[in-house]
Amino acid sequence: MSEVEREAMEYDVVIVGAGPAGLSAAIRLKQLDADMNVVVLEKGSEVGAHILSGAVLDPIGLDALIPDWREKGAPVTTEVTEDRFLVLAPNGSVKIPNFPMPPLLNNHGNYVVSMGNVCRWMAEQAEALGVEIFPGMSCSELVYGDNGEVKGVVAGEFGIEKDGTKGAGYEPGMELHGKYVFLAEGVRGSLSKMAIARYGLDADCDVQKYGLGIKEVWDIKPEHHKLGQVTHTMGWPLGKNAGGGSFLYHAENNQVYVGFVTHLNYKNPYLSPYQEFQRFKHHPDIAPVFEGGKRVAYGARAITEGGFQSIPKMAFPGGALLGCSAGLVNVPRIKGNHNAMLSGKAAAEAAHAAIAAGRQSDELSDYTEEVKTGAIGKDLIKVRNVKPLWSRYGLIASMVVGGLDMWWASLFGKPLLGTLKHGKTDAESTEPARRHQPIDYPKADGKLSFDRLTNVSFSGTNHAEDQPTHLKLKDADLPTHVNLPKYAGPSQRYCPAGVYEFVGQEGEKSFQINGQNCVHCKTCDIKDPLQNIVWTVPQGGDGPNYPNM
Repeated sequence: MSEVEREAMEYDVVIVGAGPAGLSAAIRLKQLDADMNVVVLEKGSEVGAHILSGAVLDPIGLDALIPDWREKGAPVTTEVTEDRFLVLAPNGSVKIPNFPMPPLLNNHGNYVVSMGNVCRWMAEQAEALGVEIFPGMSCSELVYGDNGEVKGVVAGEFGIEKDGTKGAGYEPGMELHGKYVFLAEGVRGSLSKMAIARYGLDADCDVQKYGLGIKEVWDIKPEHHKLGQVTHTMGWPLGKNAGGGSFLYHAENNQVYVGFVTHLNYKNPYLSPYQEFQRFKHHPDIAPVFEGGKRVAYGARAITEGGFQSIPKMAFPGGALLGCSAGLVNVPRIKGNHNAMLSGKAAAEAAHAAIAAGRQSDELSDYTEEVKTGAIGKDLIKVRNVKPLWSRYGLIASMVVGGLDMWWASLFGKPLLGTLKHGKTDAESTEPARRHQPIDYPKADGKLSFDRLTNVSFSGTNHAEDQPTHLKLKDADLPTHVNLPKYAGPSQRYCPAGVYEFVGQEGEKSFQINGQNCVHCKTCDIKDPLQNIVWTVPQGGDGPNYPNM
């Protein structure tokens, strides 16, 4: 903990992150005890500003948390009407029929939603119950008690100058203390990383794996719109270069959510997930959807893909990891919001029982047990081999063998193949540039495909320029001395926002960080081969301002 003197506020439970996990926890706590003091701290300028998801929502989480969500006007109205799965080749596609697909991949009864708007609605429900929600409040530190337990967080520090000194308008922020602290920051959260490292929460699990999801929202012509249609693709343009695929979800108001996920364990440092996404939209089976339409929003974020075997220990002294902070995404279903909600509910119930019994600041073992053995564990254990199969053997083998494994799990409750390991981290998977050839990506046409900086302007991202960059280098020499000569400077390609550049003449290159472009996807923190880039929170309210992602 730093030596800055700060005022402190006391709560029963402090929750970091106003996403589906954090808001579910807050709602459930107040449902169980209306007098419980609960606060939610959100780094975005408003609830939903930093939420980006596909999203097709399995309503199981909402059903458990707010059974009358339909009557209460939740923005969950577009039921899936058609479920399509395509394997793309450069000039055509093969449609996979639905009948051989494992039942768990069926989207019947699910909804196309904007999770940003769902979270805004959930925040309204939470506030109606008496939850305090403070947006624009970045949480920069964990606060520890006398016995090493987490007892709170530091939130709302403003006014640090570019050189790291305290400016004239410096505000030290506050310490918010709780009997329990829930970290619901999403993927690769900075406080979650601190807790995992301090308490060794990942000592007994497999390495975590990630993908980069990039998304655009389009207004399209009514004649091209098919309300409730869901399309997933695999294959081209990634081919053997990387695992991944796309989604097209037809939402209300003649909008389509189009996105592209690239697994971050790719080997070729010349690969650009952003450019693969832009190229994908030109496929002859995809491009007609967007003809005459216009892109109205853009964003990106990392996705946890490790699955059941990569879930760290979720409870630690004084708190717990919720939702994507623990990695609860079902990869083949491309869904994690339902599990995030269920994890928030489970953590709330464990904390309420502990506080009612006179406990505080200990480990909520009941929460871990519920996640591993309850609905979340049952959802994830059935699909735990899909990702390692794909990584080892490629698309076709993962479809055939992985499909068989999921069918077996659907019928008998556990995978046929036991539990496969992931092996290397995504950073370690990056190979030296000399083993690969540069990829010649087509130039953006400004109609279907766009350059990165133009697209970033559609994310609403903004960072105050008089603060230090929130993207830290452990060693300032490594980008030019190692990453550029050995790996061809992959950060200039894996970042979907153009944050990283190598500028200057050959032999005199310098590494430039354009932190103001950052959309908080965390890819740099994950994929940098030397793990030299550390993503930290900027001051509160900075970053993207997504309207309806």
